[in-house]
Amino acid sequence: MGRSGGSAHRLGRQRGDSSGYPDAAAAAEQGPQRSDGGRRRRNRSRAPRWARVCTMLGALLVLVSGAGLVGFEAVLARYEGSVQEADLFGDEAAGTVPEKKSDIKGPLNILLVGIDPRTKEWSPLADSIMVLHVNETLDSAYLFSLPRDLLVRIPAFDKADYRGGTEKLNAAMAHGSKVPGEKLPSAAQGFELLSRTVSEVTGIERFDAGAIINFNGFQKIVDAMGGVDMYIDTNVKSEHRQPNGKMRTLKPGGGGYTGPQAQYRKGDAHLSGWQALDYVRQRYGLPNGDYDRQRHQQQFVRAMADQALSKDVVTNPIKLDSVLRAAGESLIFNGRGHDLVEFAFALRGLRSDSIQMIKLPGGGVTQGGSYQGERFQPIAEEFFASIRTGTVDSFVISNPELLNKAR
Repeated sequence: MGRSGGSAHRLGRQRGDSSGYPDAAAAAEQGPQRSDGGRRRRNRSRAPRWARVCTMLGALLVLVSGAGLVGFEAVLARYEGSVQEADLFGDEAAGTVPEKKSDIKGPLNILLVGIDPRTKEWSPLADSIMVLHVNETLDSAYLFSLPRDLLVRIPAFDKADYRGGTEKLNAAMAHGSKVPGEKLPSAAQGFELLSRTVSEVTGIERFDAGAIINFNGFQKIVDAMGGVDMYIDTNVKSEHRQPNGKMRTLKPGGGGYTGPQAQYRKGDAHLSGWQALDYVRQRYGLPNGDYDRQRHQQQFVRAMADQALSKDVVTNPIKLDSVLRAAGESLIFNGRGHDLVEFAFALRGLRSDSIQMIKLPGGGVTQGGSYQGERFQPIAEEFFASIRTGTVDSFVISNPELLNKAR
């Protein structure tokens, strides 16, 4: 596989389905529309070998976590078949599908996009954009987020008749998803343009893999696990949900909601599926807005991975089966010549506590008193350069303020 410093590769795409947000105003606010026979090894934890893989994203980890219990062939037949695959990077259309290699080598750069679909007709919005940089040894990684409101140059994209322009980052997926002559957008095609845009922002020329994750699917996974335990690092009020989980009422004429709000108070919490999803969606009323939401999403990924590896899940065949099925239905994956299980095996040494969460500081851009979007501080480009040159470990040691803590 490719290496960092100009040779990364890519991943992911998604289907549309209703998110439960009924209002156009809320939408407009977000922008345009091998057989191992089940043998066990001695590992660093007591979880089965396959239960420790792919903490790069909760859905991906959860999907493969049961392979050590049910066997490699069973995983392929029963679970991997539920994972959608798509030409997320345009390789097939361009006739450049990479020849499959015998193994996956690091370092790796993996693009992860969470979408919050409403209907199949709506252009998909990239609600969460993360990059996982896995080090050469494949047993440690850095996870960083890109603000969806980041002002960027989106390149021209002939497939969607898009001429390019300077807009917020999450608009790239919406623009790229438009298929001339078709009513329904293509999330895979939108991912392709988003990946090109992220490459220009970060200098990572290509991604080794990518995935699109349906946030609504996360809710099903969490419920299948019986909830998720995580630390709430700041008091949060929900913009969208009532304390009983029902949607709040739209204000007459739009412009927000009215009625009682669900609240998430600082401290240890056990969240149900709707609560976890609602919590990581919130940005209004937080001290640092979307930057706080990015941190909460990263924390949720780790908490979800830890929950998936708990004895309560991996030793309960009925619960495990439900979790794996929900994970498979929530994910669209592209491994550029390698399938999901091969990536799972390659990343078997990666655990949630070996993934460092990175916060990239930035601030708002205004023009004439009007908010235009976000931009990074110069240190973000220095961080991207360290990924390209293979010096990210030493860079982070020298800049510990970039580390997001789990609690």
